[in-house]
This record gives sequence, C-alpha cells and structure tokens, in this order.
Amino acid sequence: MERDRQALEIAVAATDSAVHKVEAPPPTTSLEKMKTRVKETFFPDDPFRHFKGQPPRRKCVLGLRYLFPVLDWLPYYNLSFFKSDLIAGLTIASLAIPQGISYAKLANLPPIIGLYTSFVPPLVYSVLGSSRDLAVGPVSIASLIMGAMLRQAVNPNTDPNLFLQLAFTATLFAGVFQASLGILRLGFIIDFLSKATLVGFMAGAAIIVSLQQLKNLLGIVHFTKEMSVVPVMASVFHNVNEWSWQTVAMGIAFLGFLLVARYVGMKRPKLFWLSVGSPLASVIISTLIVFLVKAQNHGISIIGNLKCGLNSPSWNKLVFDKAYLSVVIKTGLTTGIISLTEGIASGRTFAALRGYQVDGNKEMMAIGLMNVVGSCTSCYVSTGAFSRSAVNHNAGCKTAMSNIVMALTVMITLLFLMPLFAYTPNVVLASIIIAAVIGLVDVPTAFQIWKLDKVDFVVCLSSFLGVIFISVQEGLAIAVGLSIFRILLQTTRPKIVELGNILGTNIYRDIHQYRDAKGVAGFLILAIEAPINFSNTTYLKERMTRWIEEEKSMNEKELDLQYVILDLSGVPTVDTSGISFLIDLKKTASKFDLELIFINPLGEVMEKLQRANKMQGFLGVNSLYLTIHEAVFSCTSFLAERKL
Repeated sequence: MERDRQALEIAVAATDSAVHKVEAPPPTTSLEKMKTRVKETFFPDDPFRHFKGQPPRRKCVLGLRYLFPVLDWLPYYNLSFFKSDLIAGLTIASLAIPQGISYAKLANLPPIIGLYTSFVPPLVYSVLGSSRDLAVGPVSIASLIMGAMLRQAVNPNTDPNLFLQLAFTATLFAGVFQASLGILRLGFIIDFLSKATLVGFMAGAAIIVSLQQLKNLLGIVHFTKEMSVVPVMASVFHNVNEWSWQTVAMGIAFLGFLLVARYVGMKRPKLFWLSVGSPLASVIISTLIVFLVKAQNHGISIIGNLKCGLNSPSWNKLVFDKAYLSVVIKTGLTTGIISLTEGIASGRTFAALRGYQVDGNKEMMAIGLMNVVGSCTSCYVSTGAFSRSAVNHNAGCKTAMSNIVMALTVMITLLFLMPLFAYTPNVVLASIIIAAVIGLVDVPTAFQIWKLDKVDFVVCLSSFLGVIFISVQEGLAIAVGLSIFRILLQTTRPKIVELGNILGTNIYRDIHQYRDAKGVAGFLILAIEAPINFSNTTYLKERMTRWIEEEKSMNEKELDLQYVILDLSGVPTVDTSGISFLIDLKKTASKFDLELIFINPLGEVMEKLQRANKMQGFLGVNSLYLTIHEAVFSCTSFLAERKL
C-alpha cells in the first residue's frame, strides 16, 4: 500500500507523463572531437574570432593590435588622458624609487639594480601589456626568493659579480618560462596555486622578509644566511652585543611613521597620497639627517656612492656554466611562477573594478618578454606589483602611459640624482620593506577560509608554516603538493549521493541535504558528481555494490528493491574503464534481480554508451531516461499494470 500511495503522488505531480527519448549528440569524427577539445583547452577565449571573414589588410591590423595592445589605445590618446597618466606616473615613481632600492638589497643585489628594474621593464610592458592599471617593477617576494635560492650556490658578499650574473641568468629563464606559458597557452598551470596556498605563502613570506630586516633595523653585522624563523631569531638574540641604539631609534621612528601613514591611507581613501609619499619622504628626511649629523660615524650604515647612468647591457654577463645551471633554472622557474601569479592576479583585480578584461595569455607573454629584455639590460625579475598597481589605480591612471611616465622619472633619477642617495641609511630601507610587506599578512581572508573550508585552511596553514619554519621554496612546494593531493583525492574518491523525491513535486534532491526529500519505495536513486575514469572505477564499483547490498538487505522485510537509478547528469566525461564499470554495474544489479537505469547521460557519455551497447548489447529497452521523474513514473506505472 505504501508503494502504491507514493506512486500515485508522483503520478499526480507529473505535468507531462510522456517519456522523452535520450538522444546521442550528432555524429562527429575523432579528428573534429580532438580539434574541439584542444580549442577548449588552449583557446577557450577564442582570440582569433575577430579575424574570421576579414580582408587580409584588416587581418594584418588586427594581428598587430593583438601582439601590441598599445595600438588599442594609442590612436585614441588625448591630452585629458595624459594629464591623468602624468599624475599617476609621478605618484607611482615616488613609491617605485625607494622600493626599487630596498627590494634590490632584499635580493642581495646592488641598490642601483632595483632602479634599473624600475626603468626598462615598465617601458616594455607599456607596449605589450593589456592592463591599464598594472604598475611594473621589482616585488618583495620574488626578490626574497631569488636572493635566498641563489645564495645557496654563491655568497653575494664574497663574490658579488658572479651573484649578479646568476641573477641576470635566472631572470632570463624566468622570462622564457613565462613567455612560453603564454605562447603555448599553458596558463592553467599557475591555477595550481590556489587562493588558500597564496594567502598562506604570502603571509609566511612577509614574516620572513620582515624578520630578515632585523639585521638592518637593529644594526647587526653578523647575521644568518638562512631564511627560516628559528635561525633568524637565534641570530638576533645571539648578537645582542652588536645592536646599535642609534639604528634602533631611527628604525622605530621611521617604521612608525610609515605604518601610521599607511593606516591613514587605508582608513581615508582620499588621503591615499600620505601612504604613497611616505616612503620617498622617509628616504629624503633620513638622508638629510644622516648627512647633517654625520650619523654614519655613529654606527648607522648607509648605502654609499651610486654611479649615475642608465642600464648597461648584460647579455654578455649571462652564465650557463654546468656548475650553476641547475640553480639558476630552479630559481628562474620559482620566481617566474610567483611573479607571474602576482602580476596576473593584480591585473585582473583592477580590470574587474573598471569593467574591462585582461587577456591572461597576453599578460604572460608581456611579463615574460619584459623579463627576457630585462635580463639583457641589467635588470632582475619584475612583475606587476599589487601595492603599486593599487596606487596607480587610485591616482586615476587611464592607460599604460603611466608606466612610461614612471620609467622616465626613474631615468631622470638614474642620470642626475643618484649622488643624493649616498647617505640614505639602510635602516630606513628596511623600514620601507617591512611597511610594504606587512599588508601581505591577510588575517581576515585566512579567517574566511577557515569558516568556508577547513581543508583549504589546512593547505593555507601548511603553506604558512612551511615558509616560516623550513624555507620559502619548500613551503610553497608543500602547499602546492597538498593542493594537488586534494584534487587527486576528489578525483579518485568522487562524491556519490542518494536522491529522494520532494513530495508533491517532480524534483529529486540529496536526502542528506534536503529534509523534505524522501526515498521512493522500491527504488535506489544514486547520483555521481564527477568524471568516471580509470582512477576511480574500482572505488565506485566497491562503493555502489556495497550500497546495493545494504539497501537490498534493509528492504527484505518491507518492500523489495526493484530498480537502481543512476543519475549521470553530473558526469561530464567517461573513459573505457568507466564504460566497463557501468557494464559491470549492470551485471551486478542483475545478480540481485534489479534493473539498472541510466538518467540523462551527457553527450560524450551517451555516445560511448551507445557504442558499447552495439558491441555488447547491455542496455535494455527501458534503461535510459531523460529525468529521474520520468524513470520513476514509467517504472511505477509498469509495476502497477503488472500487478493488475
């Protein structure tokens, strides 16, 4: 009686009792399928769609505009745009100059290399880049990683020339790798760096960067070369006798000034210029103080003389010696991935705010080519920095011309103003670095990850702890490994849910998620929510066989289980192992005197099912339905007729 009543309710809920036929997609050749799959994988944005049906001359123009995005905005450039870009360019230059000097020291490179890196790469990017807001130059995390990894092979203090040559070579490999990702349309590789991974990595790296600055902030001479927190803190407290109170006092004063300016700029967006101008103001004020009171004679270390002049060629300084090739390749790949991720993420963030799109593959080519050019012009790894891009955006930039203005400002500095930085104290540069990277510790986002997904939080925490307690590159590798392991786990252990009917409707939902969803007597309705392939068929077979056995034993004392319905609408693809699994599942159901029914197999799945059916004939007359409701209605009607 219970089953008859439920069948009646389902029949009443039906708005259309006709059973629709499940159809296979139109026949296509294997070559056409492969072409479609390759296009969807490598060209999802269809970059050449505008070329179709165009005359050759127009195709040539479109091709040049695709390769050189500067041609998109330059023909329409006007004085109003230039005024906005001029203000934005001068604003980010005031931030780029002190940061360039500071980040170069963070990478164990001469300070002037940081200014070189703020001159040539922005010019290259302004021609090749597709973002209007991205401000290009050296960044803290890539600088830290490069300095740490290259220092494992060469000591920058005892052999600075070789260290500099290895930095240029690593930059070349980073650029080639980045450009190759864009040219080969392999940008999906950087997607393995999940948000949780990056949040933990950035926070850990920011702490390590800050702790490393304790050397200059406290005036310590003998400091550890290791990057993890334990040896760094041990080095700090084992060398208490080297602390300089003059250096500490100046460092705390300027760090406090920078943090207050940053806080005011965040709380009151109209006063963002306080945060932007504070690094340059700190450099100017501290340099004047040191010069006037001769503070270098009282324990405060200074940068020293910097020669005027523009970038010198460095292609003849690239090193491909077998003894160092491994380390420069690893350094290039690691810094290339990190800088590329930061650059593309920054570009997309500000593009979304302004309502335009950034082509990820074109960005990879632009960032890669500017690093290739940079490696030949005395520059090290550069990318779009989030902090400078935010300043560029808030200053009202209109196009990439702001990067050109910034580069020209840096050029003037290199030609005429370098002697002014001779008395700049290292402690102020350390304060600038700490104030810049402290914003990378994103506690609110980490808290959101904890609330949303505990597994993601474990990945985030692993990345953070790996960076601060082991090393930057090992911490990143651990986090990426955990992310990949999670993907593999989701693939090899796909989700299977039991569905039930929401009474009074023809809707079927997960009975554990919806309280109103009730199982239909005589039916076991299951849904697989993942591709079926060789990696999970063994698990699926064991799990579903056990499910059928349990359901069969539970129903022996009540109503016999008659049908197993398998919803395939959540299965996008299936391979030969998956088809074999479905055939075996059909046989397993038959052993228990059950009928297996497939619901809404998608195009590729349906096509392969039909091919297998032609060879083995395992599909029955009523084995395929478009919806679960149609299957239940048809089967209950058939059982009712047979009973009568």
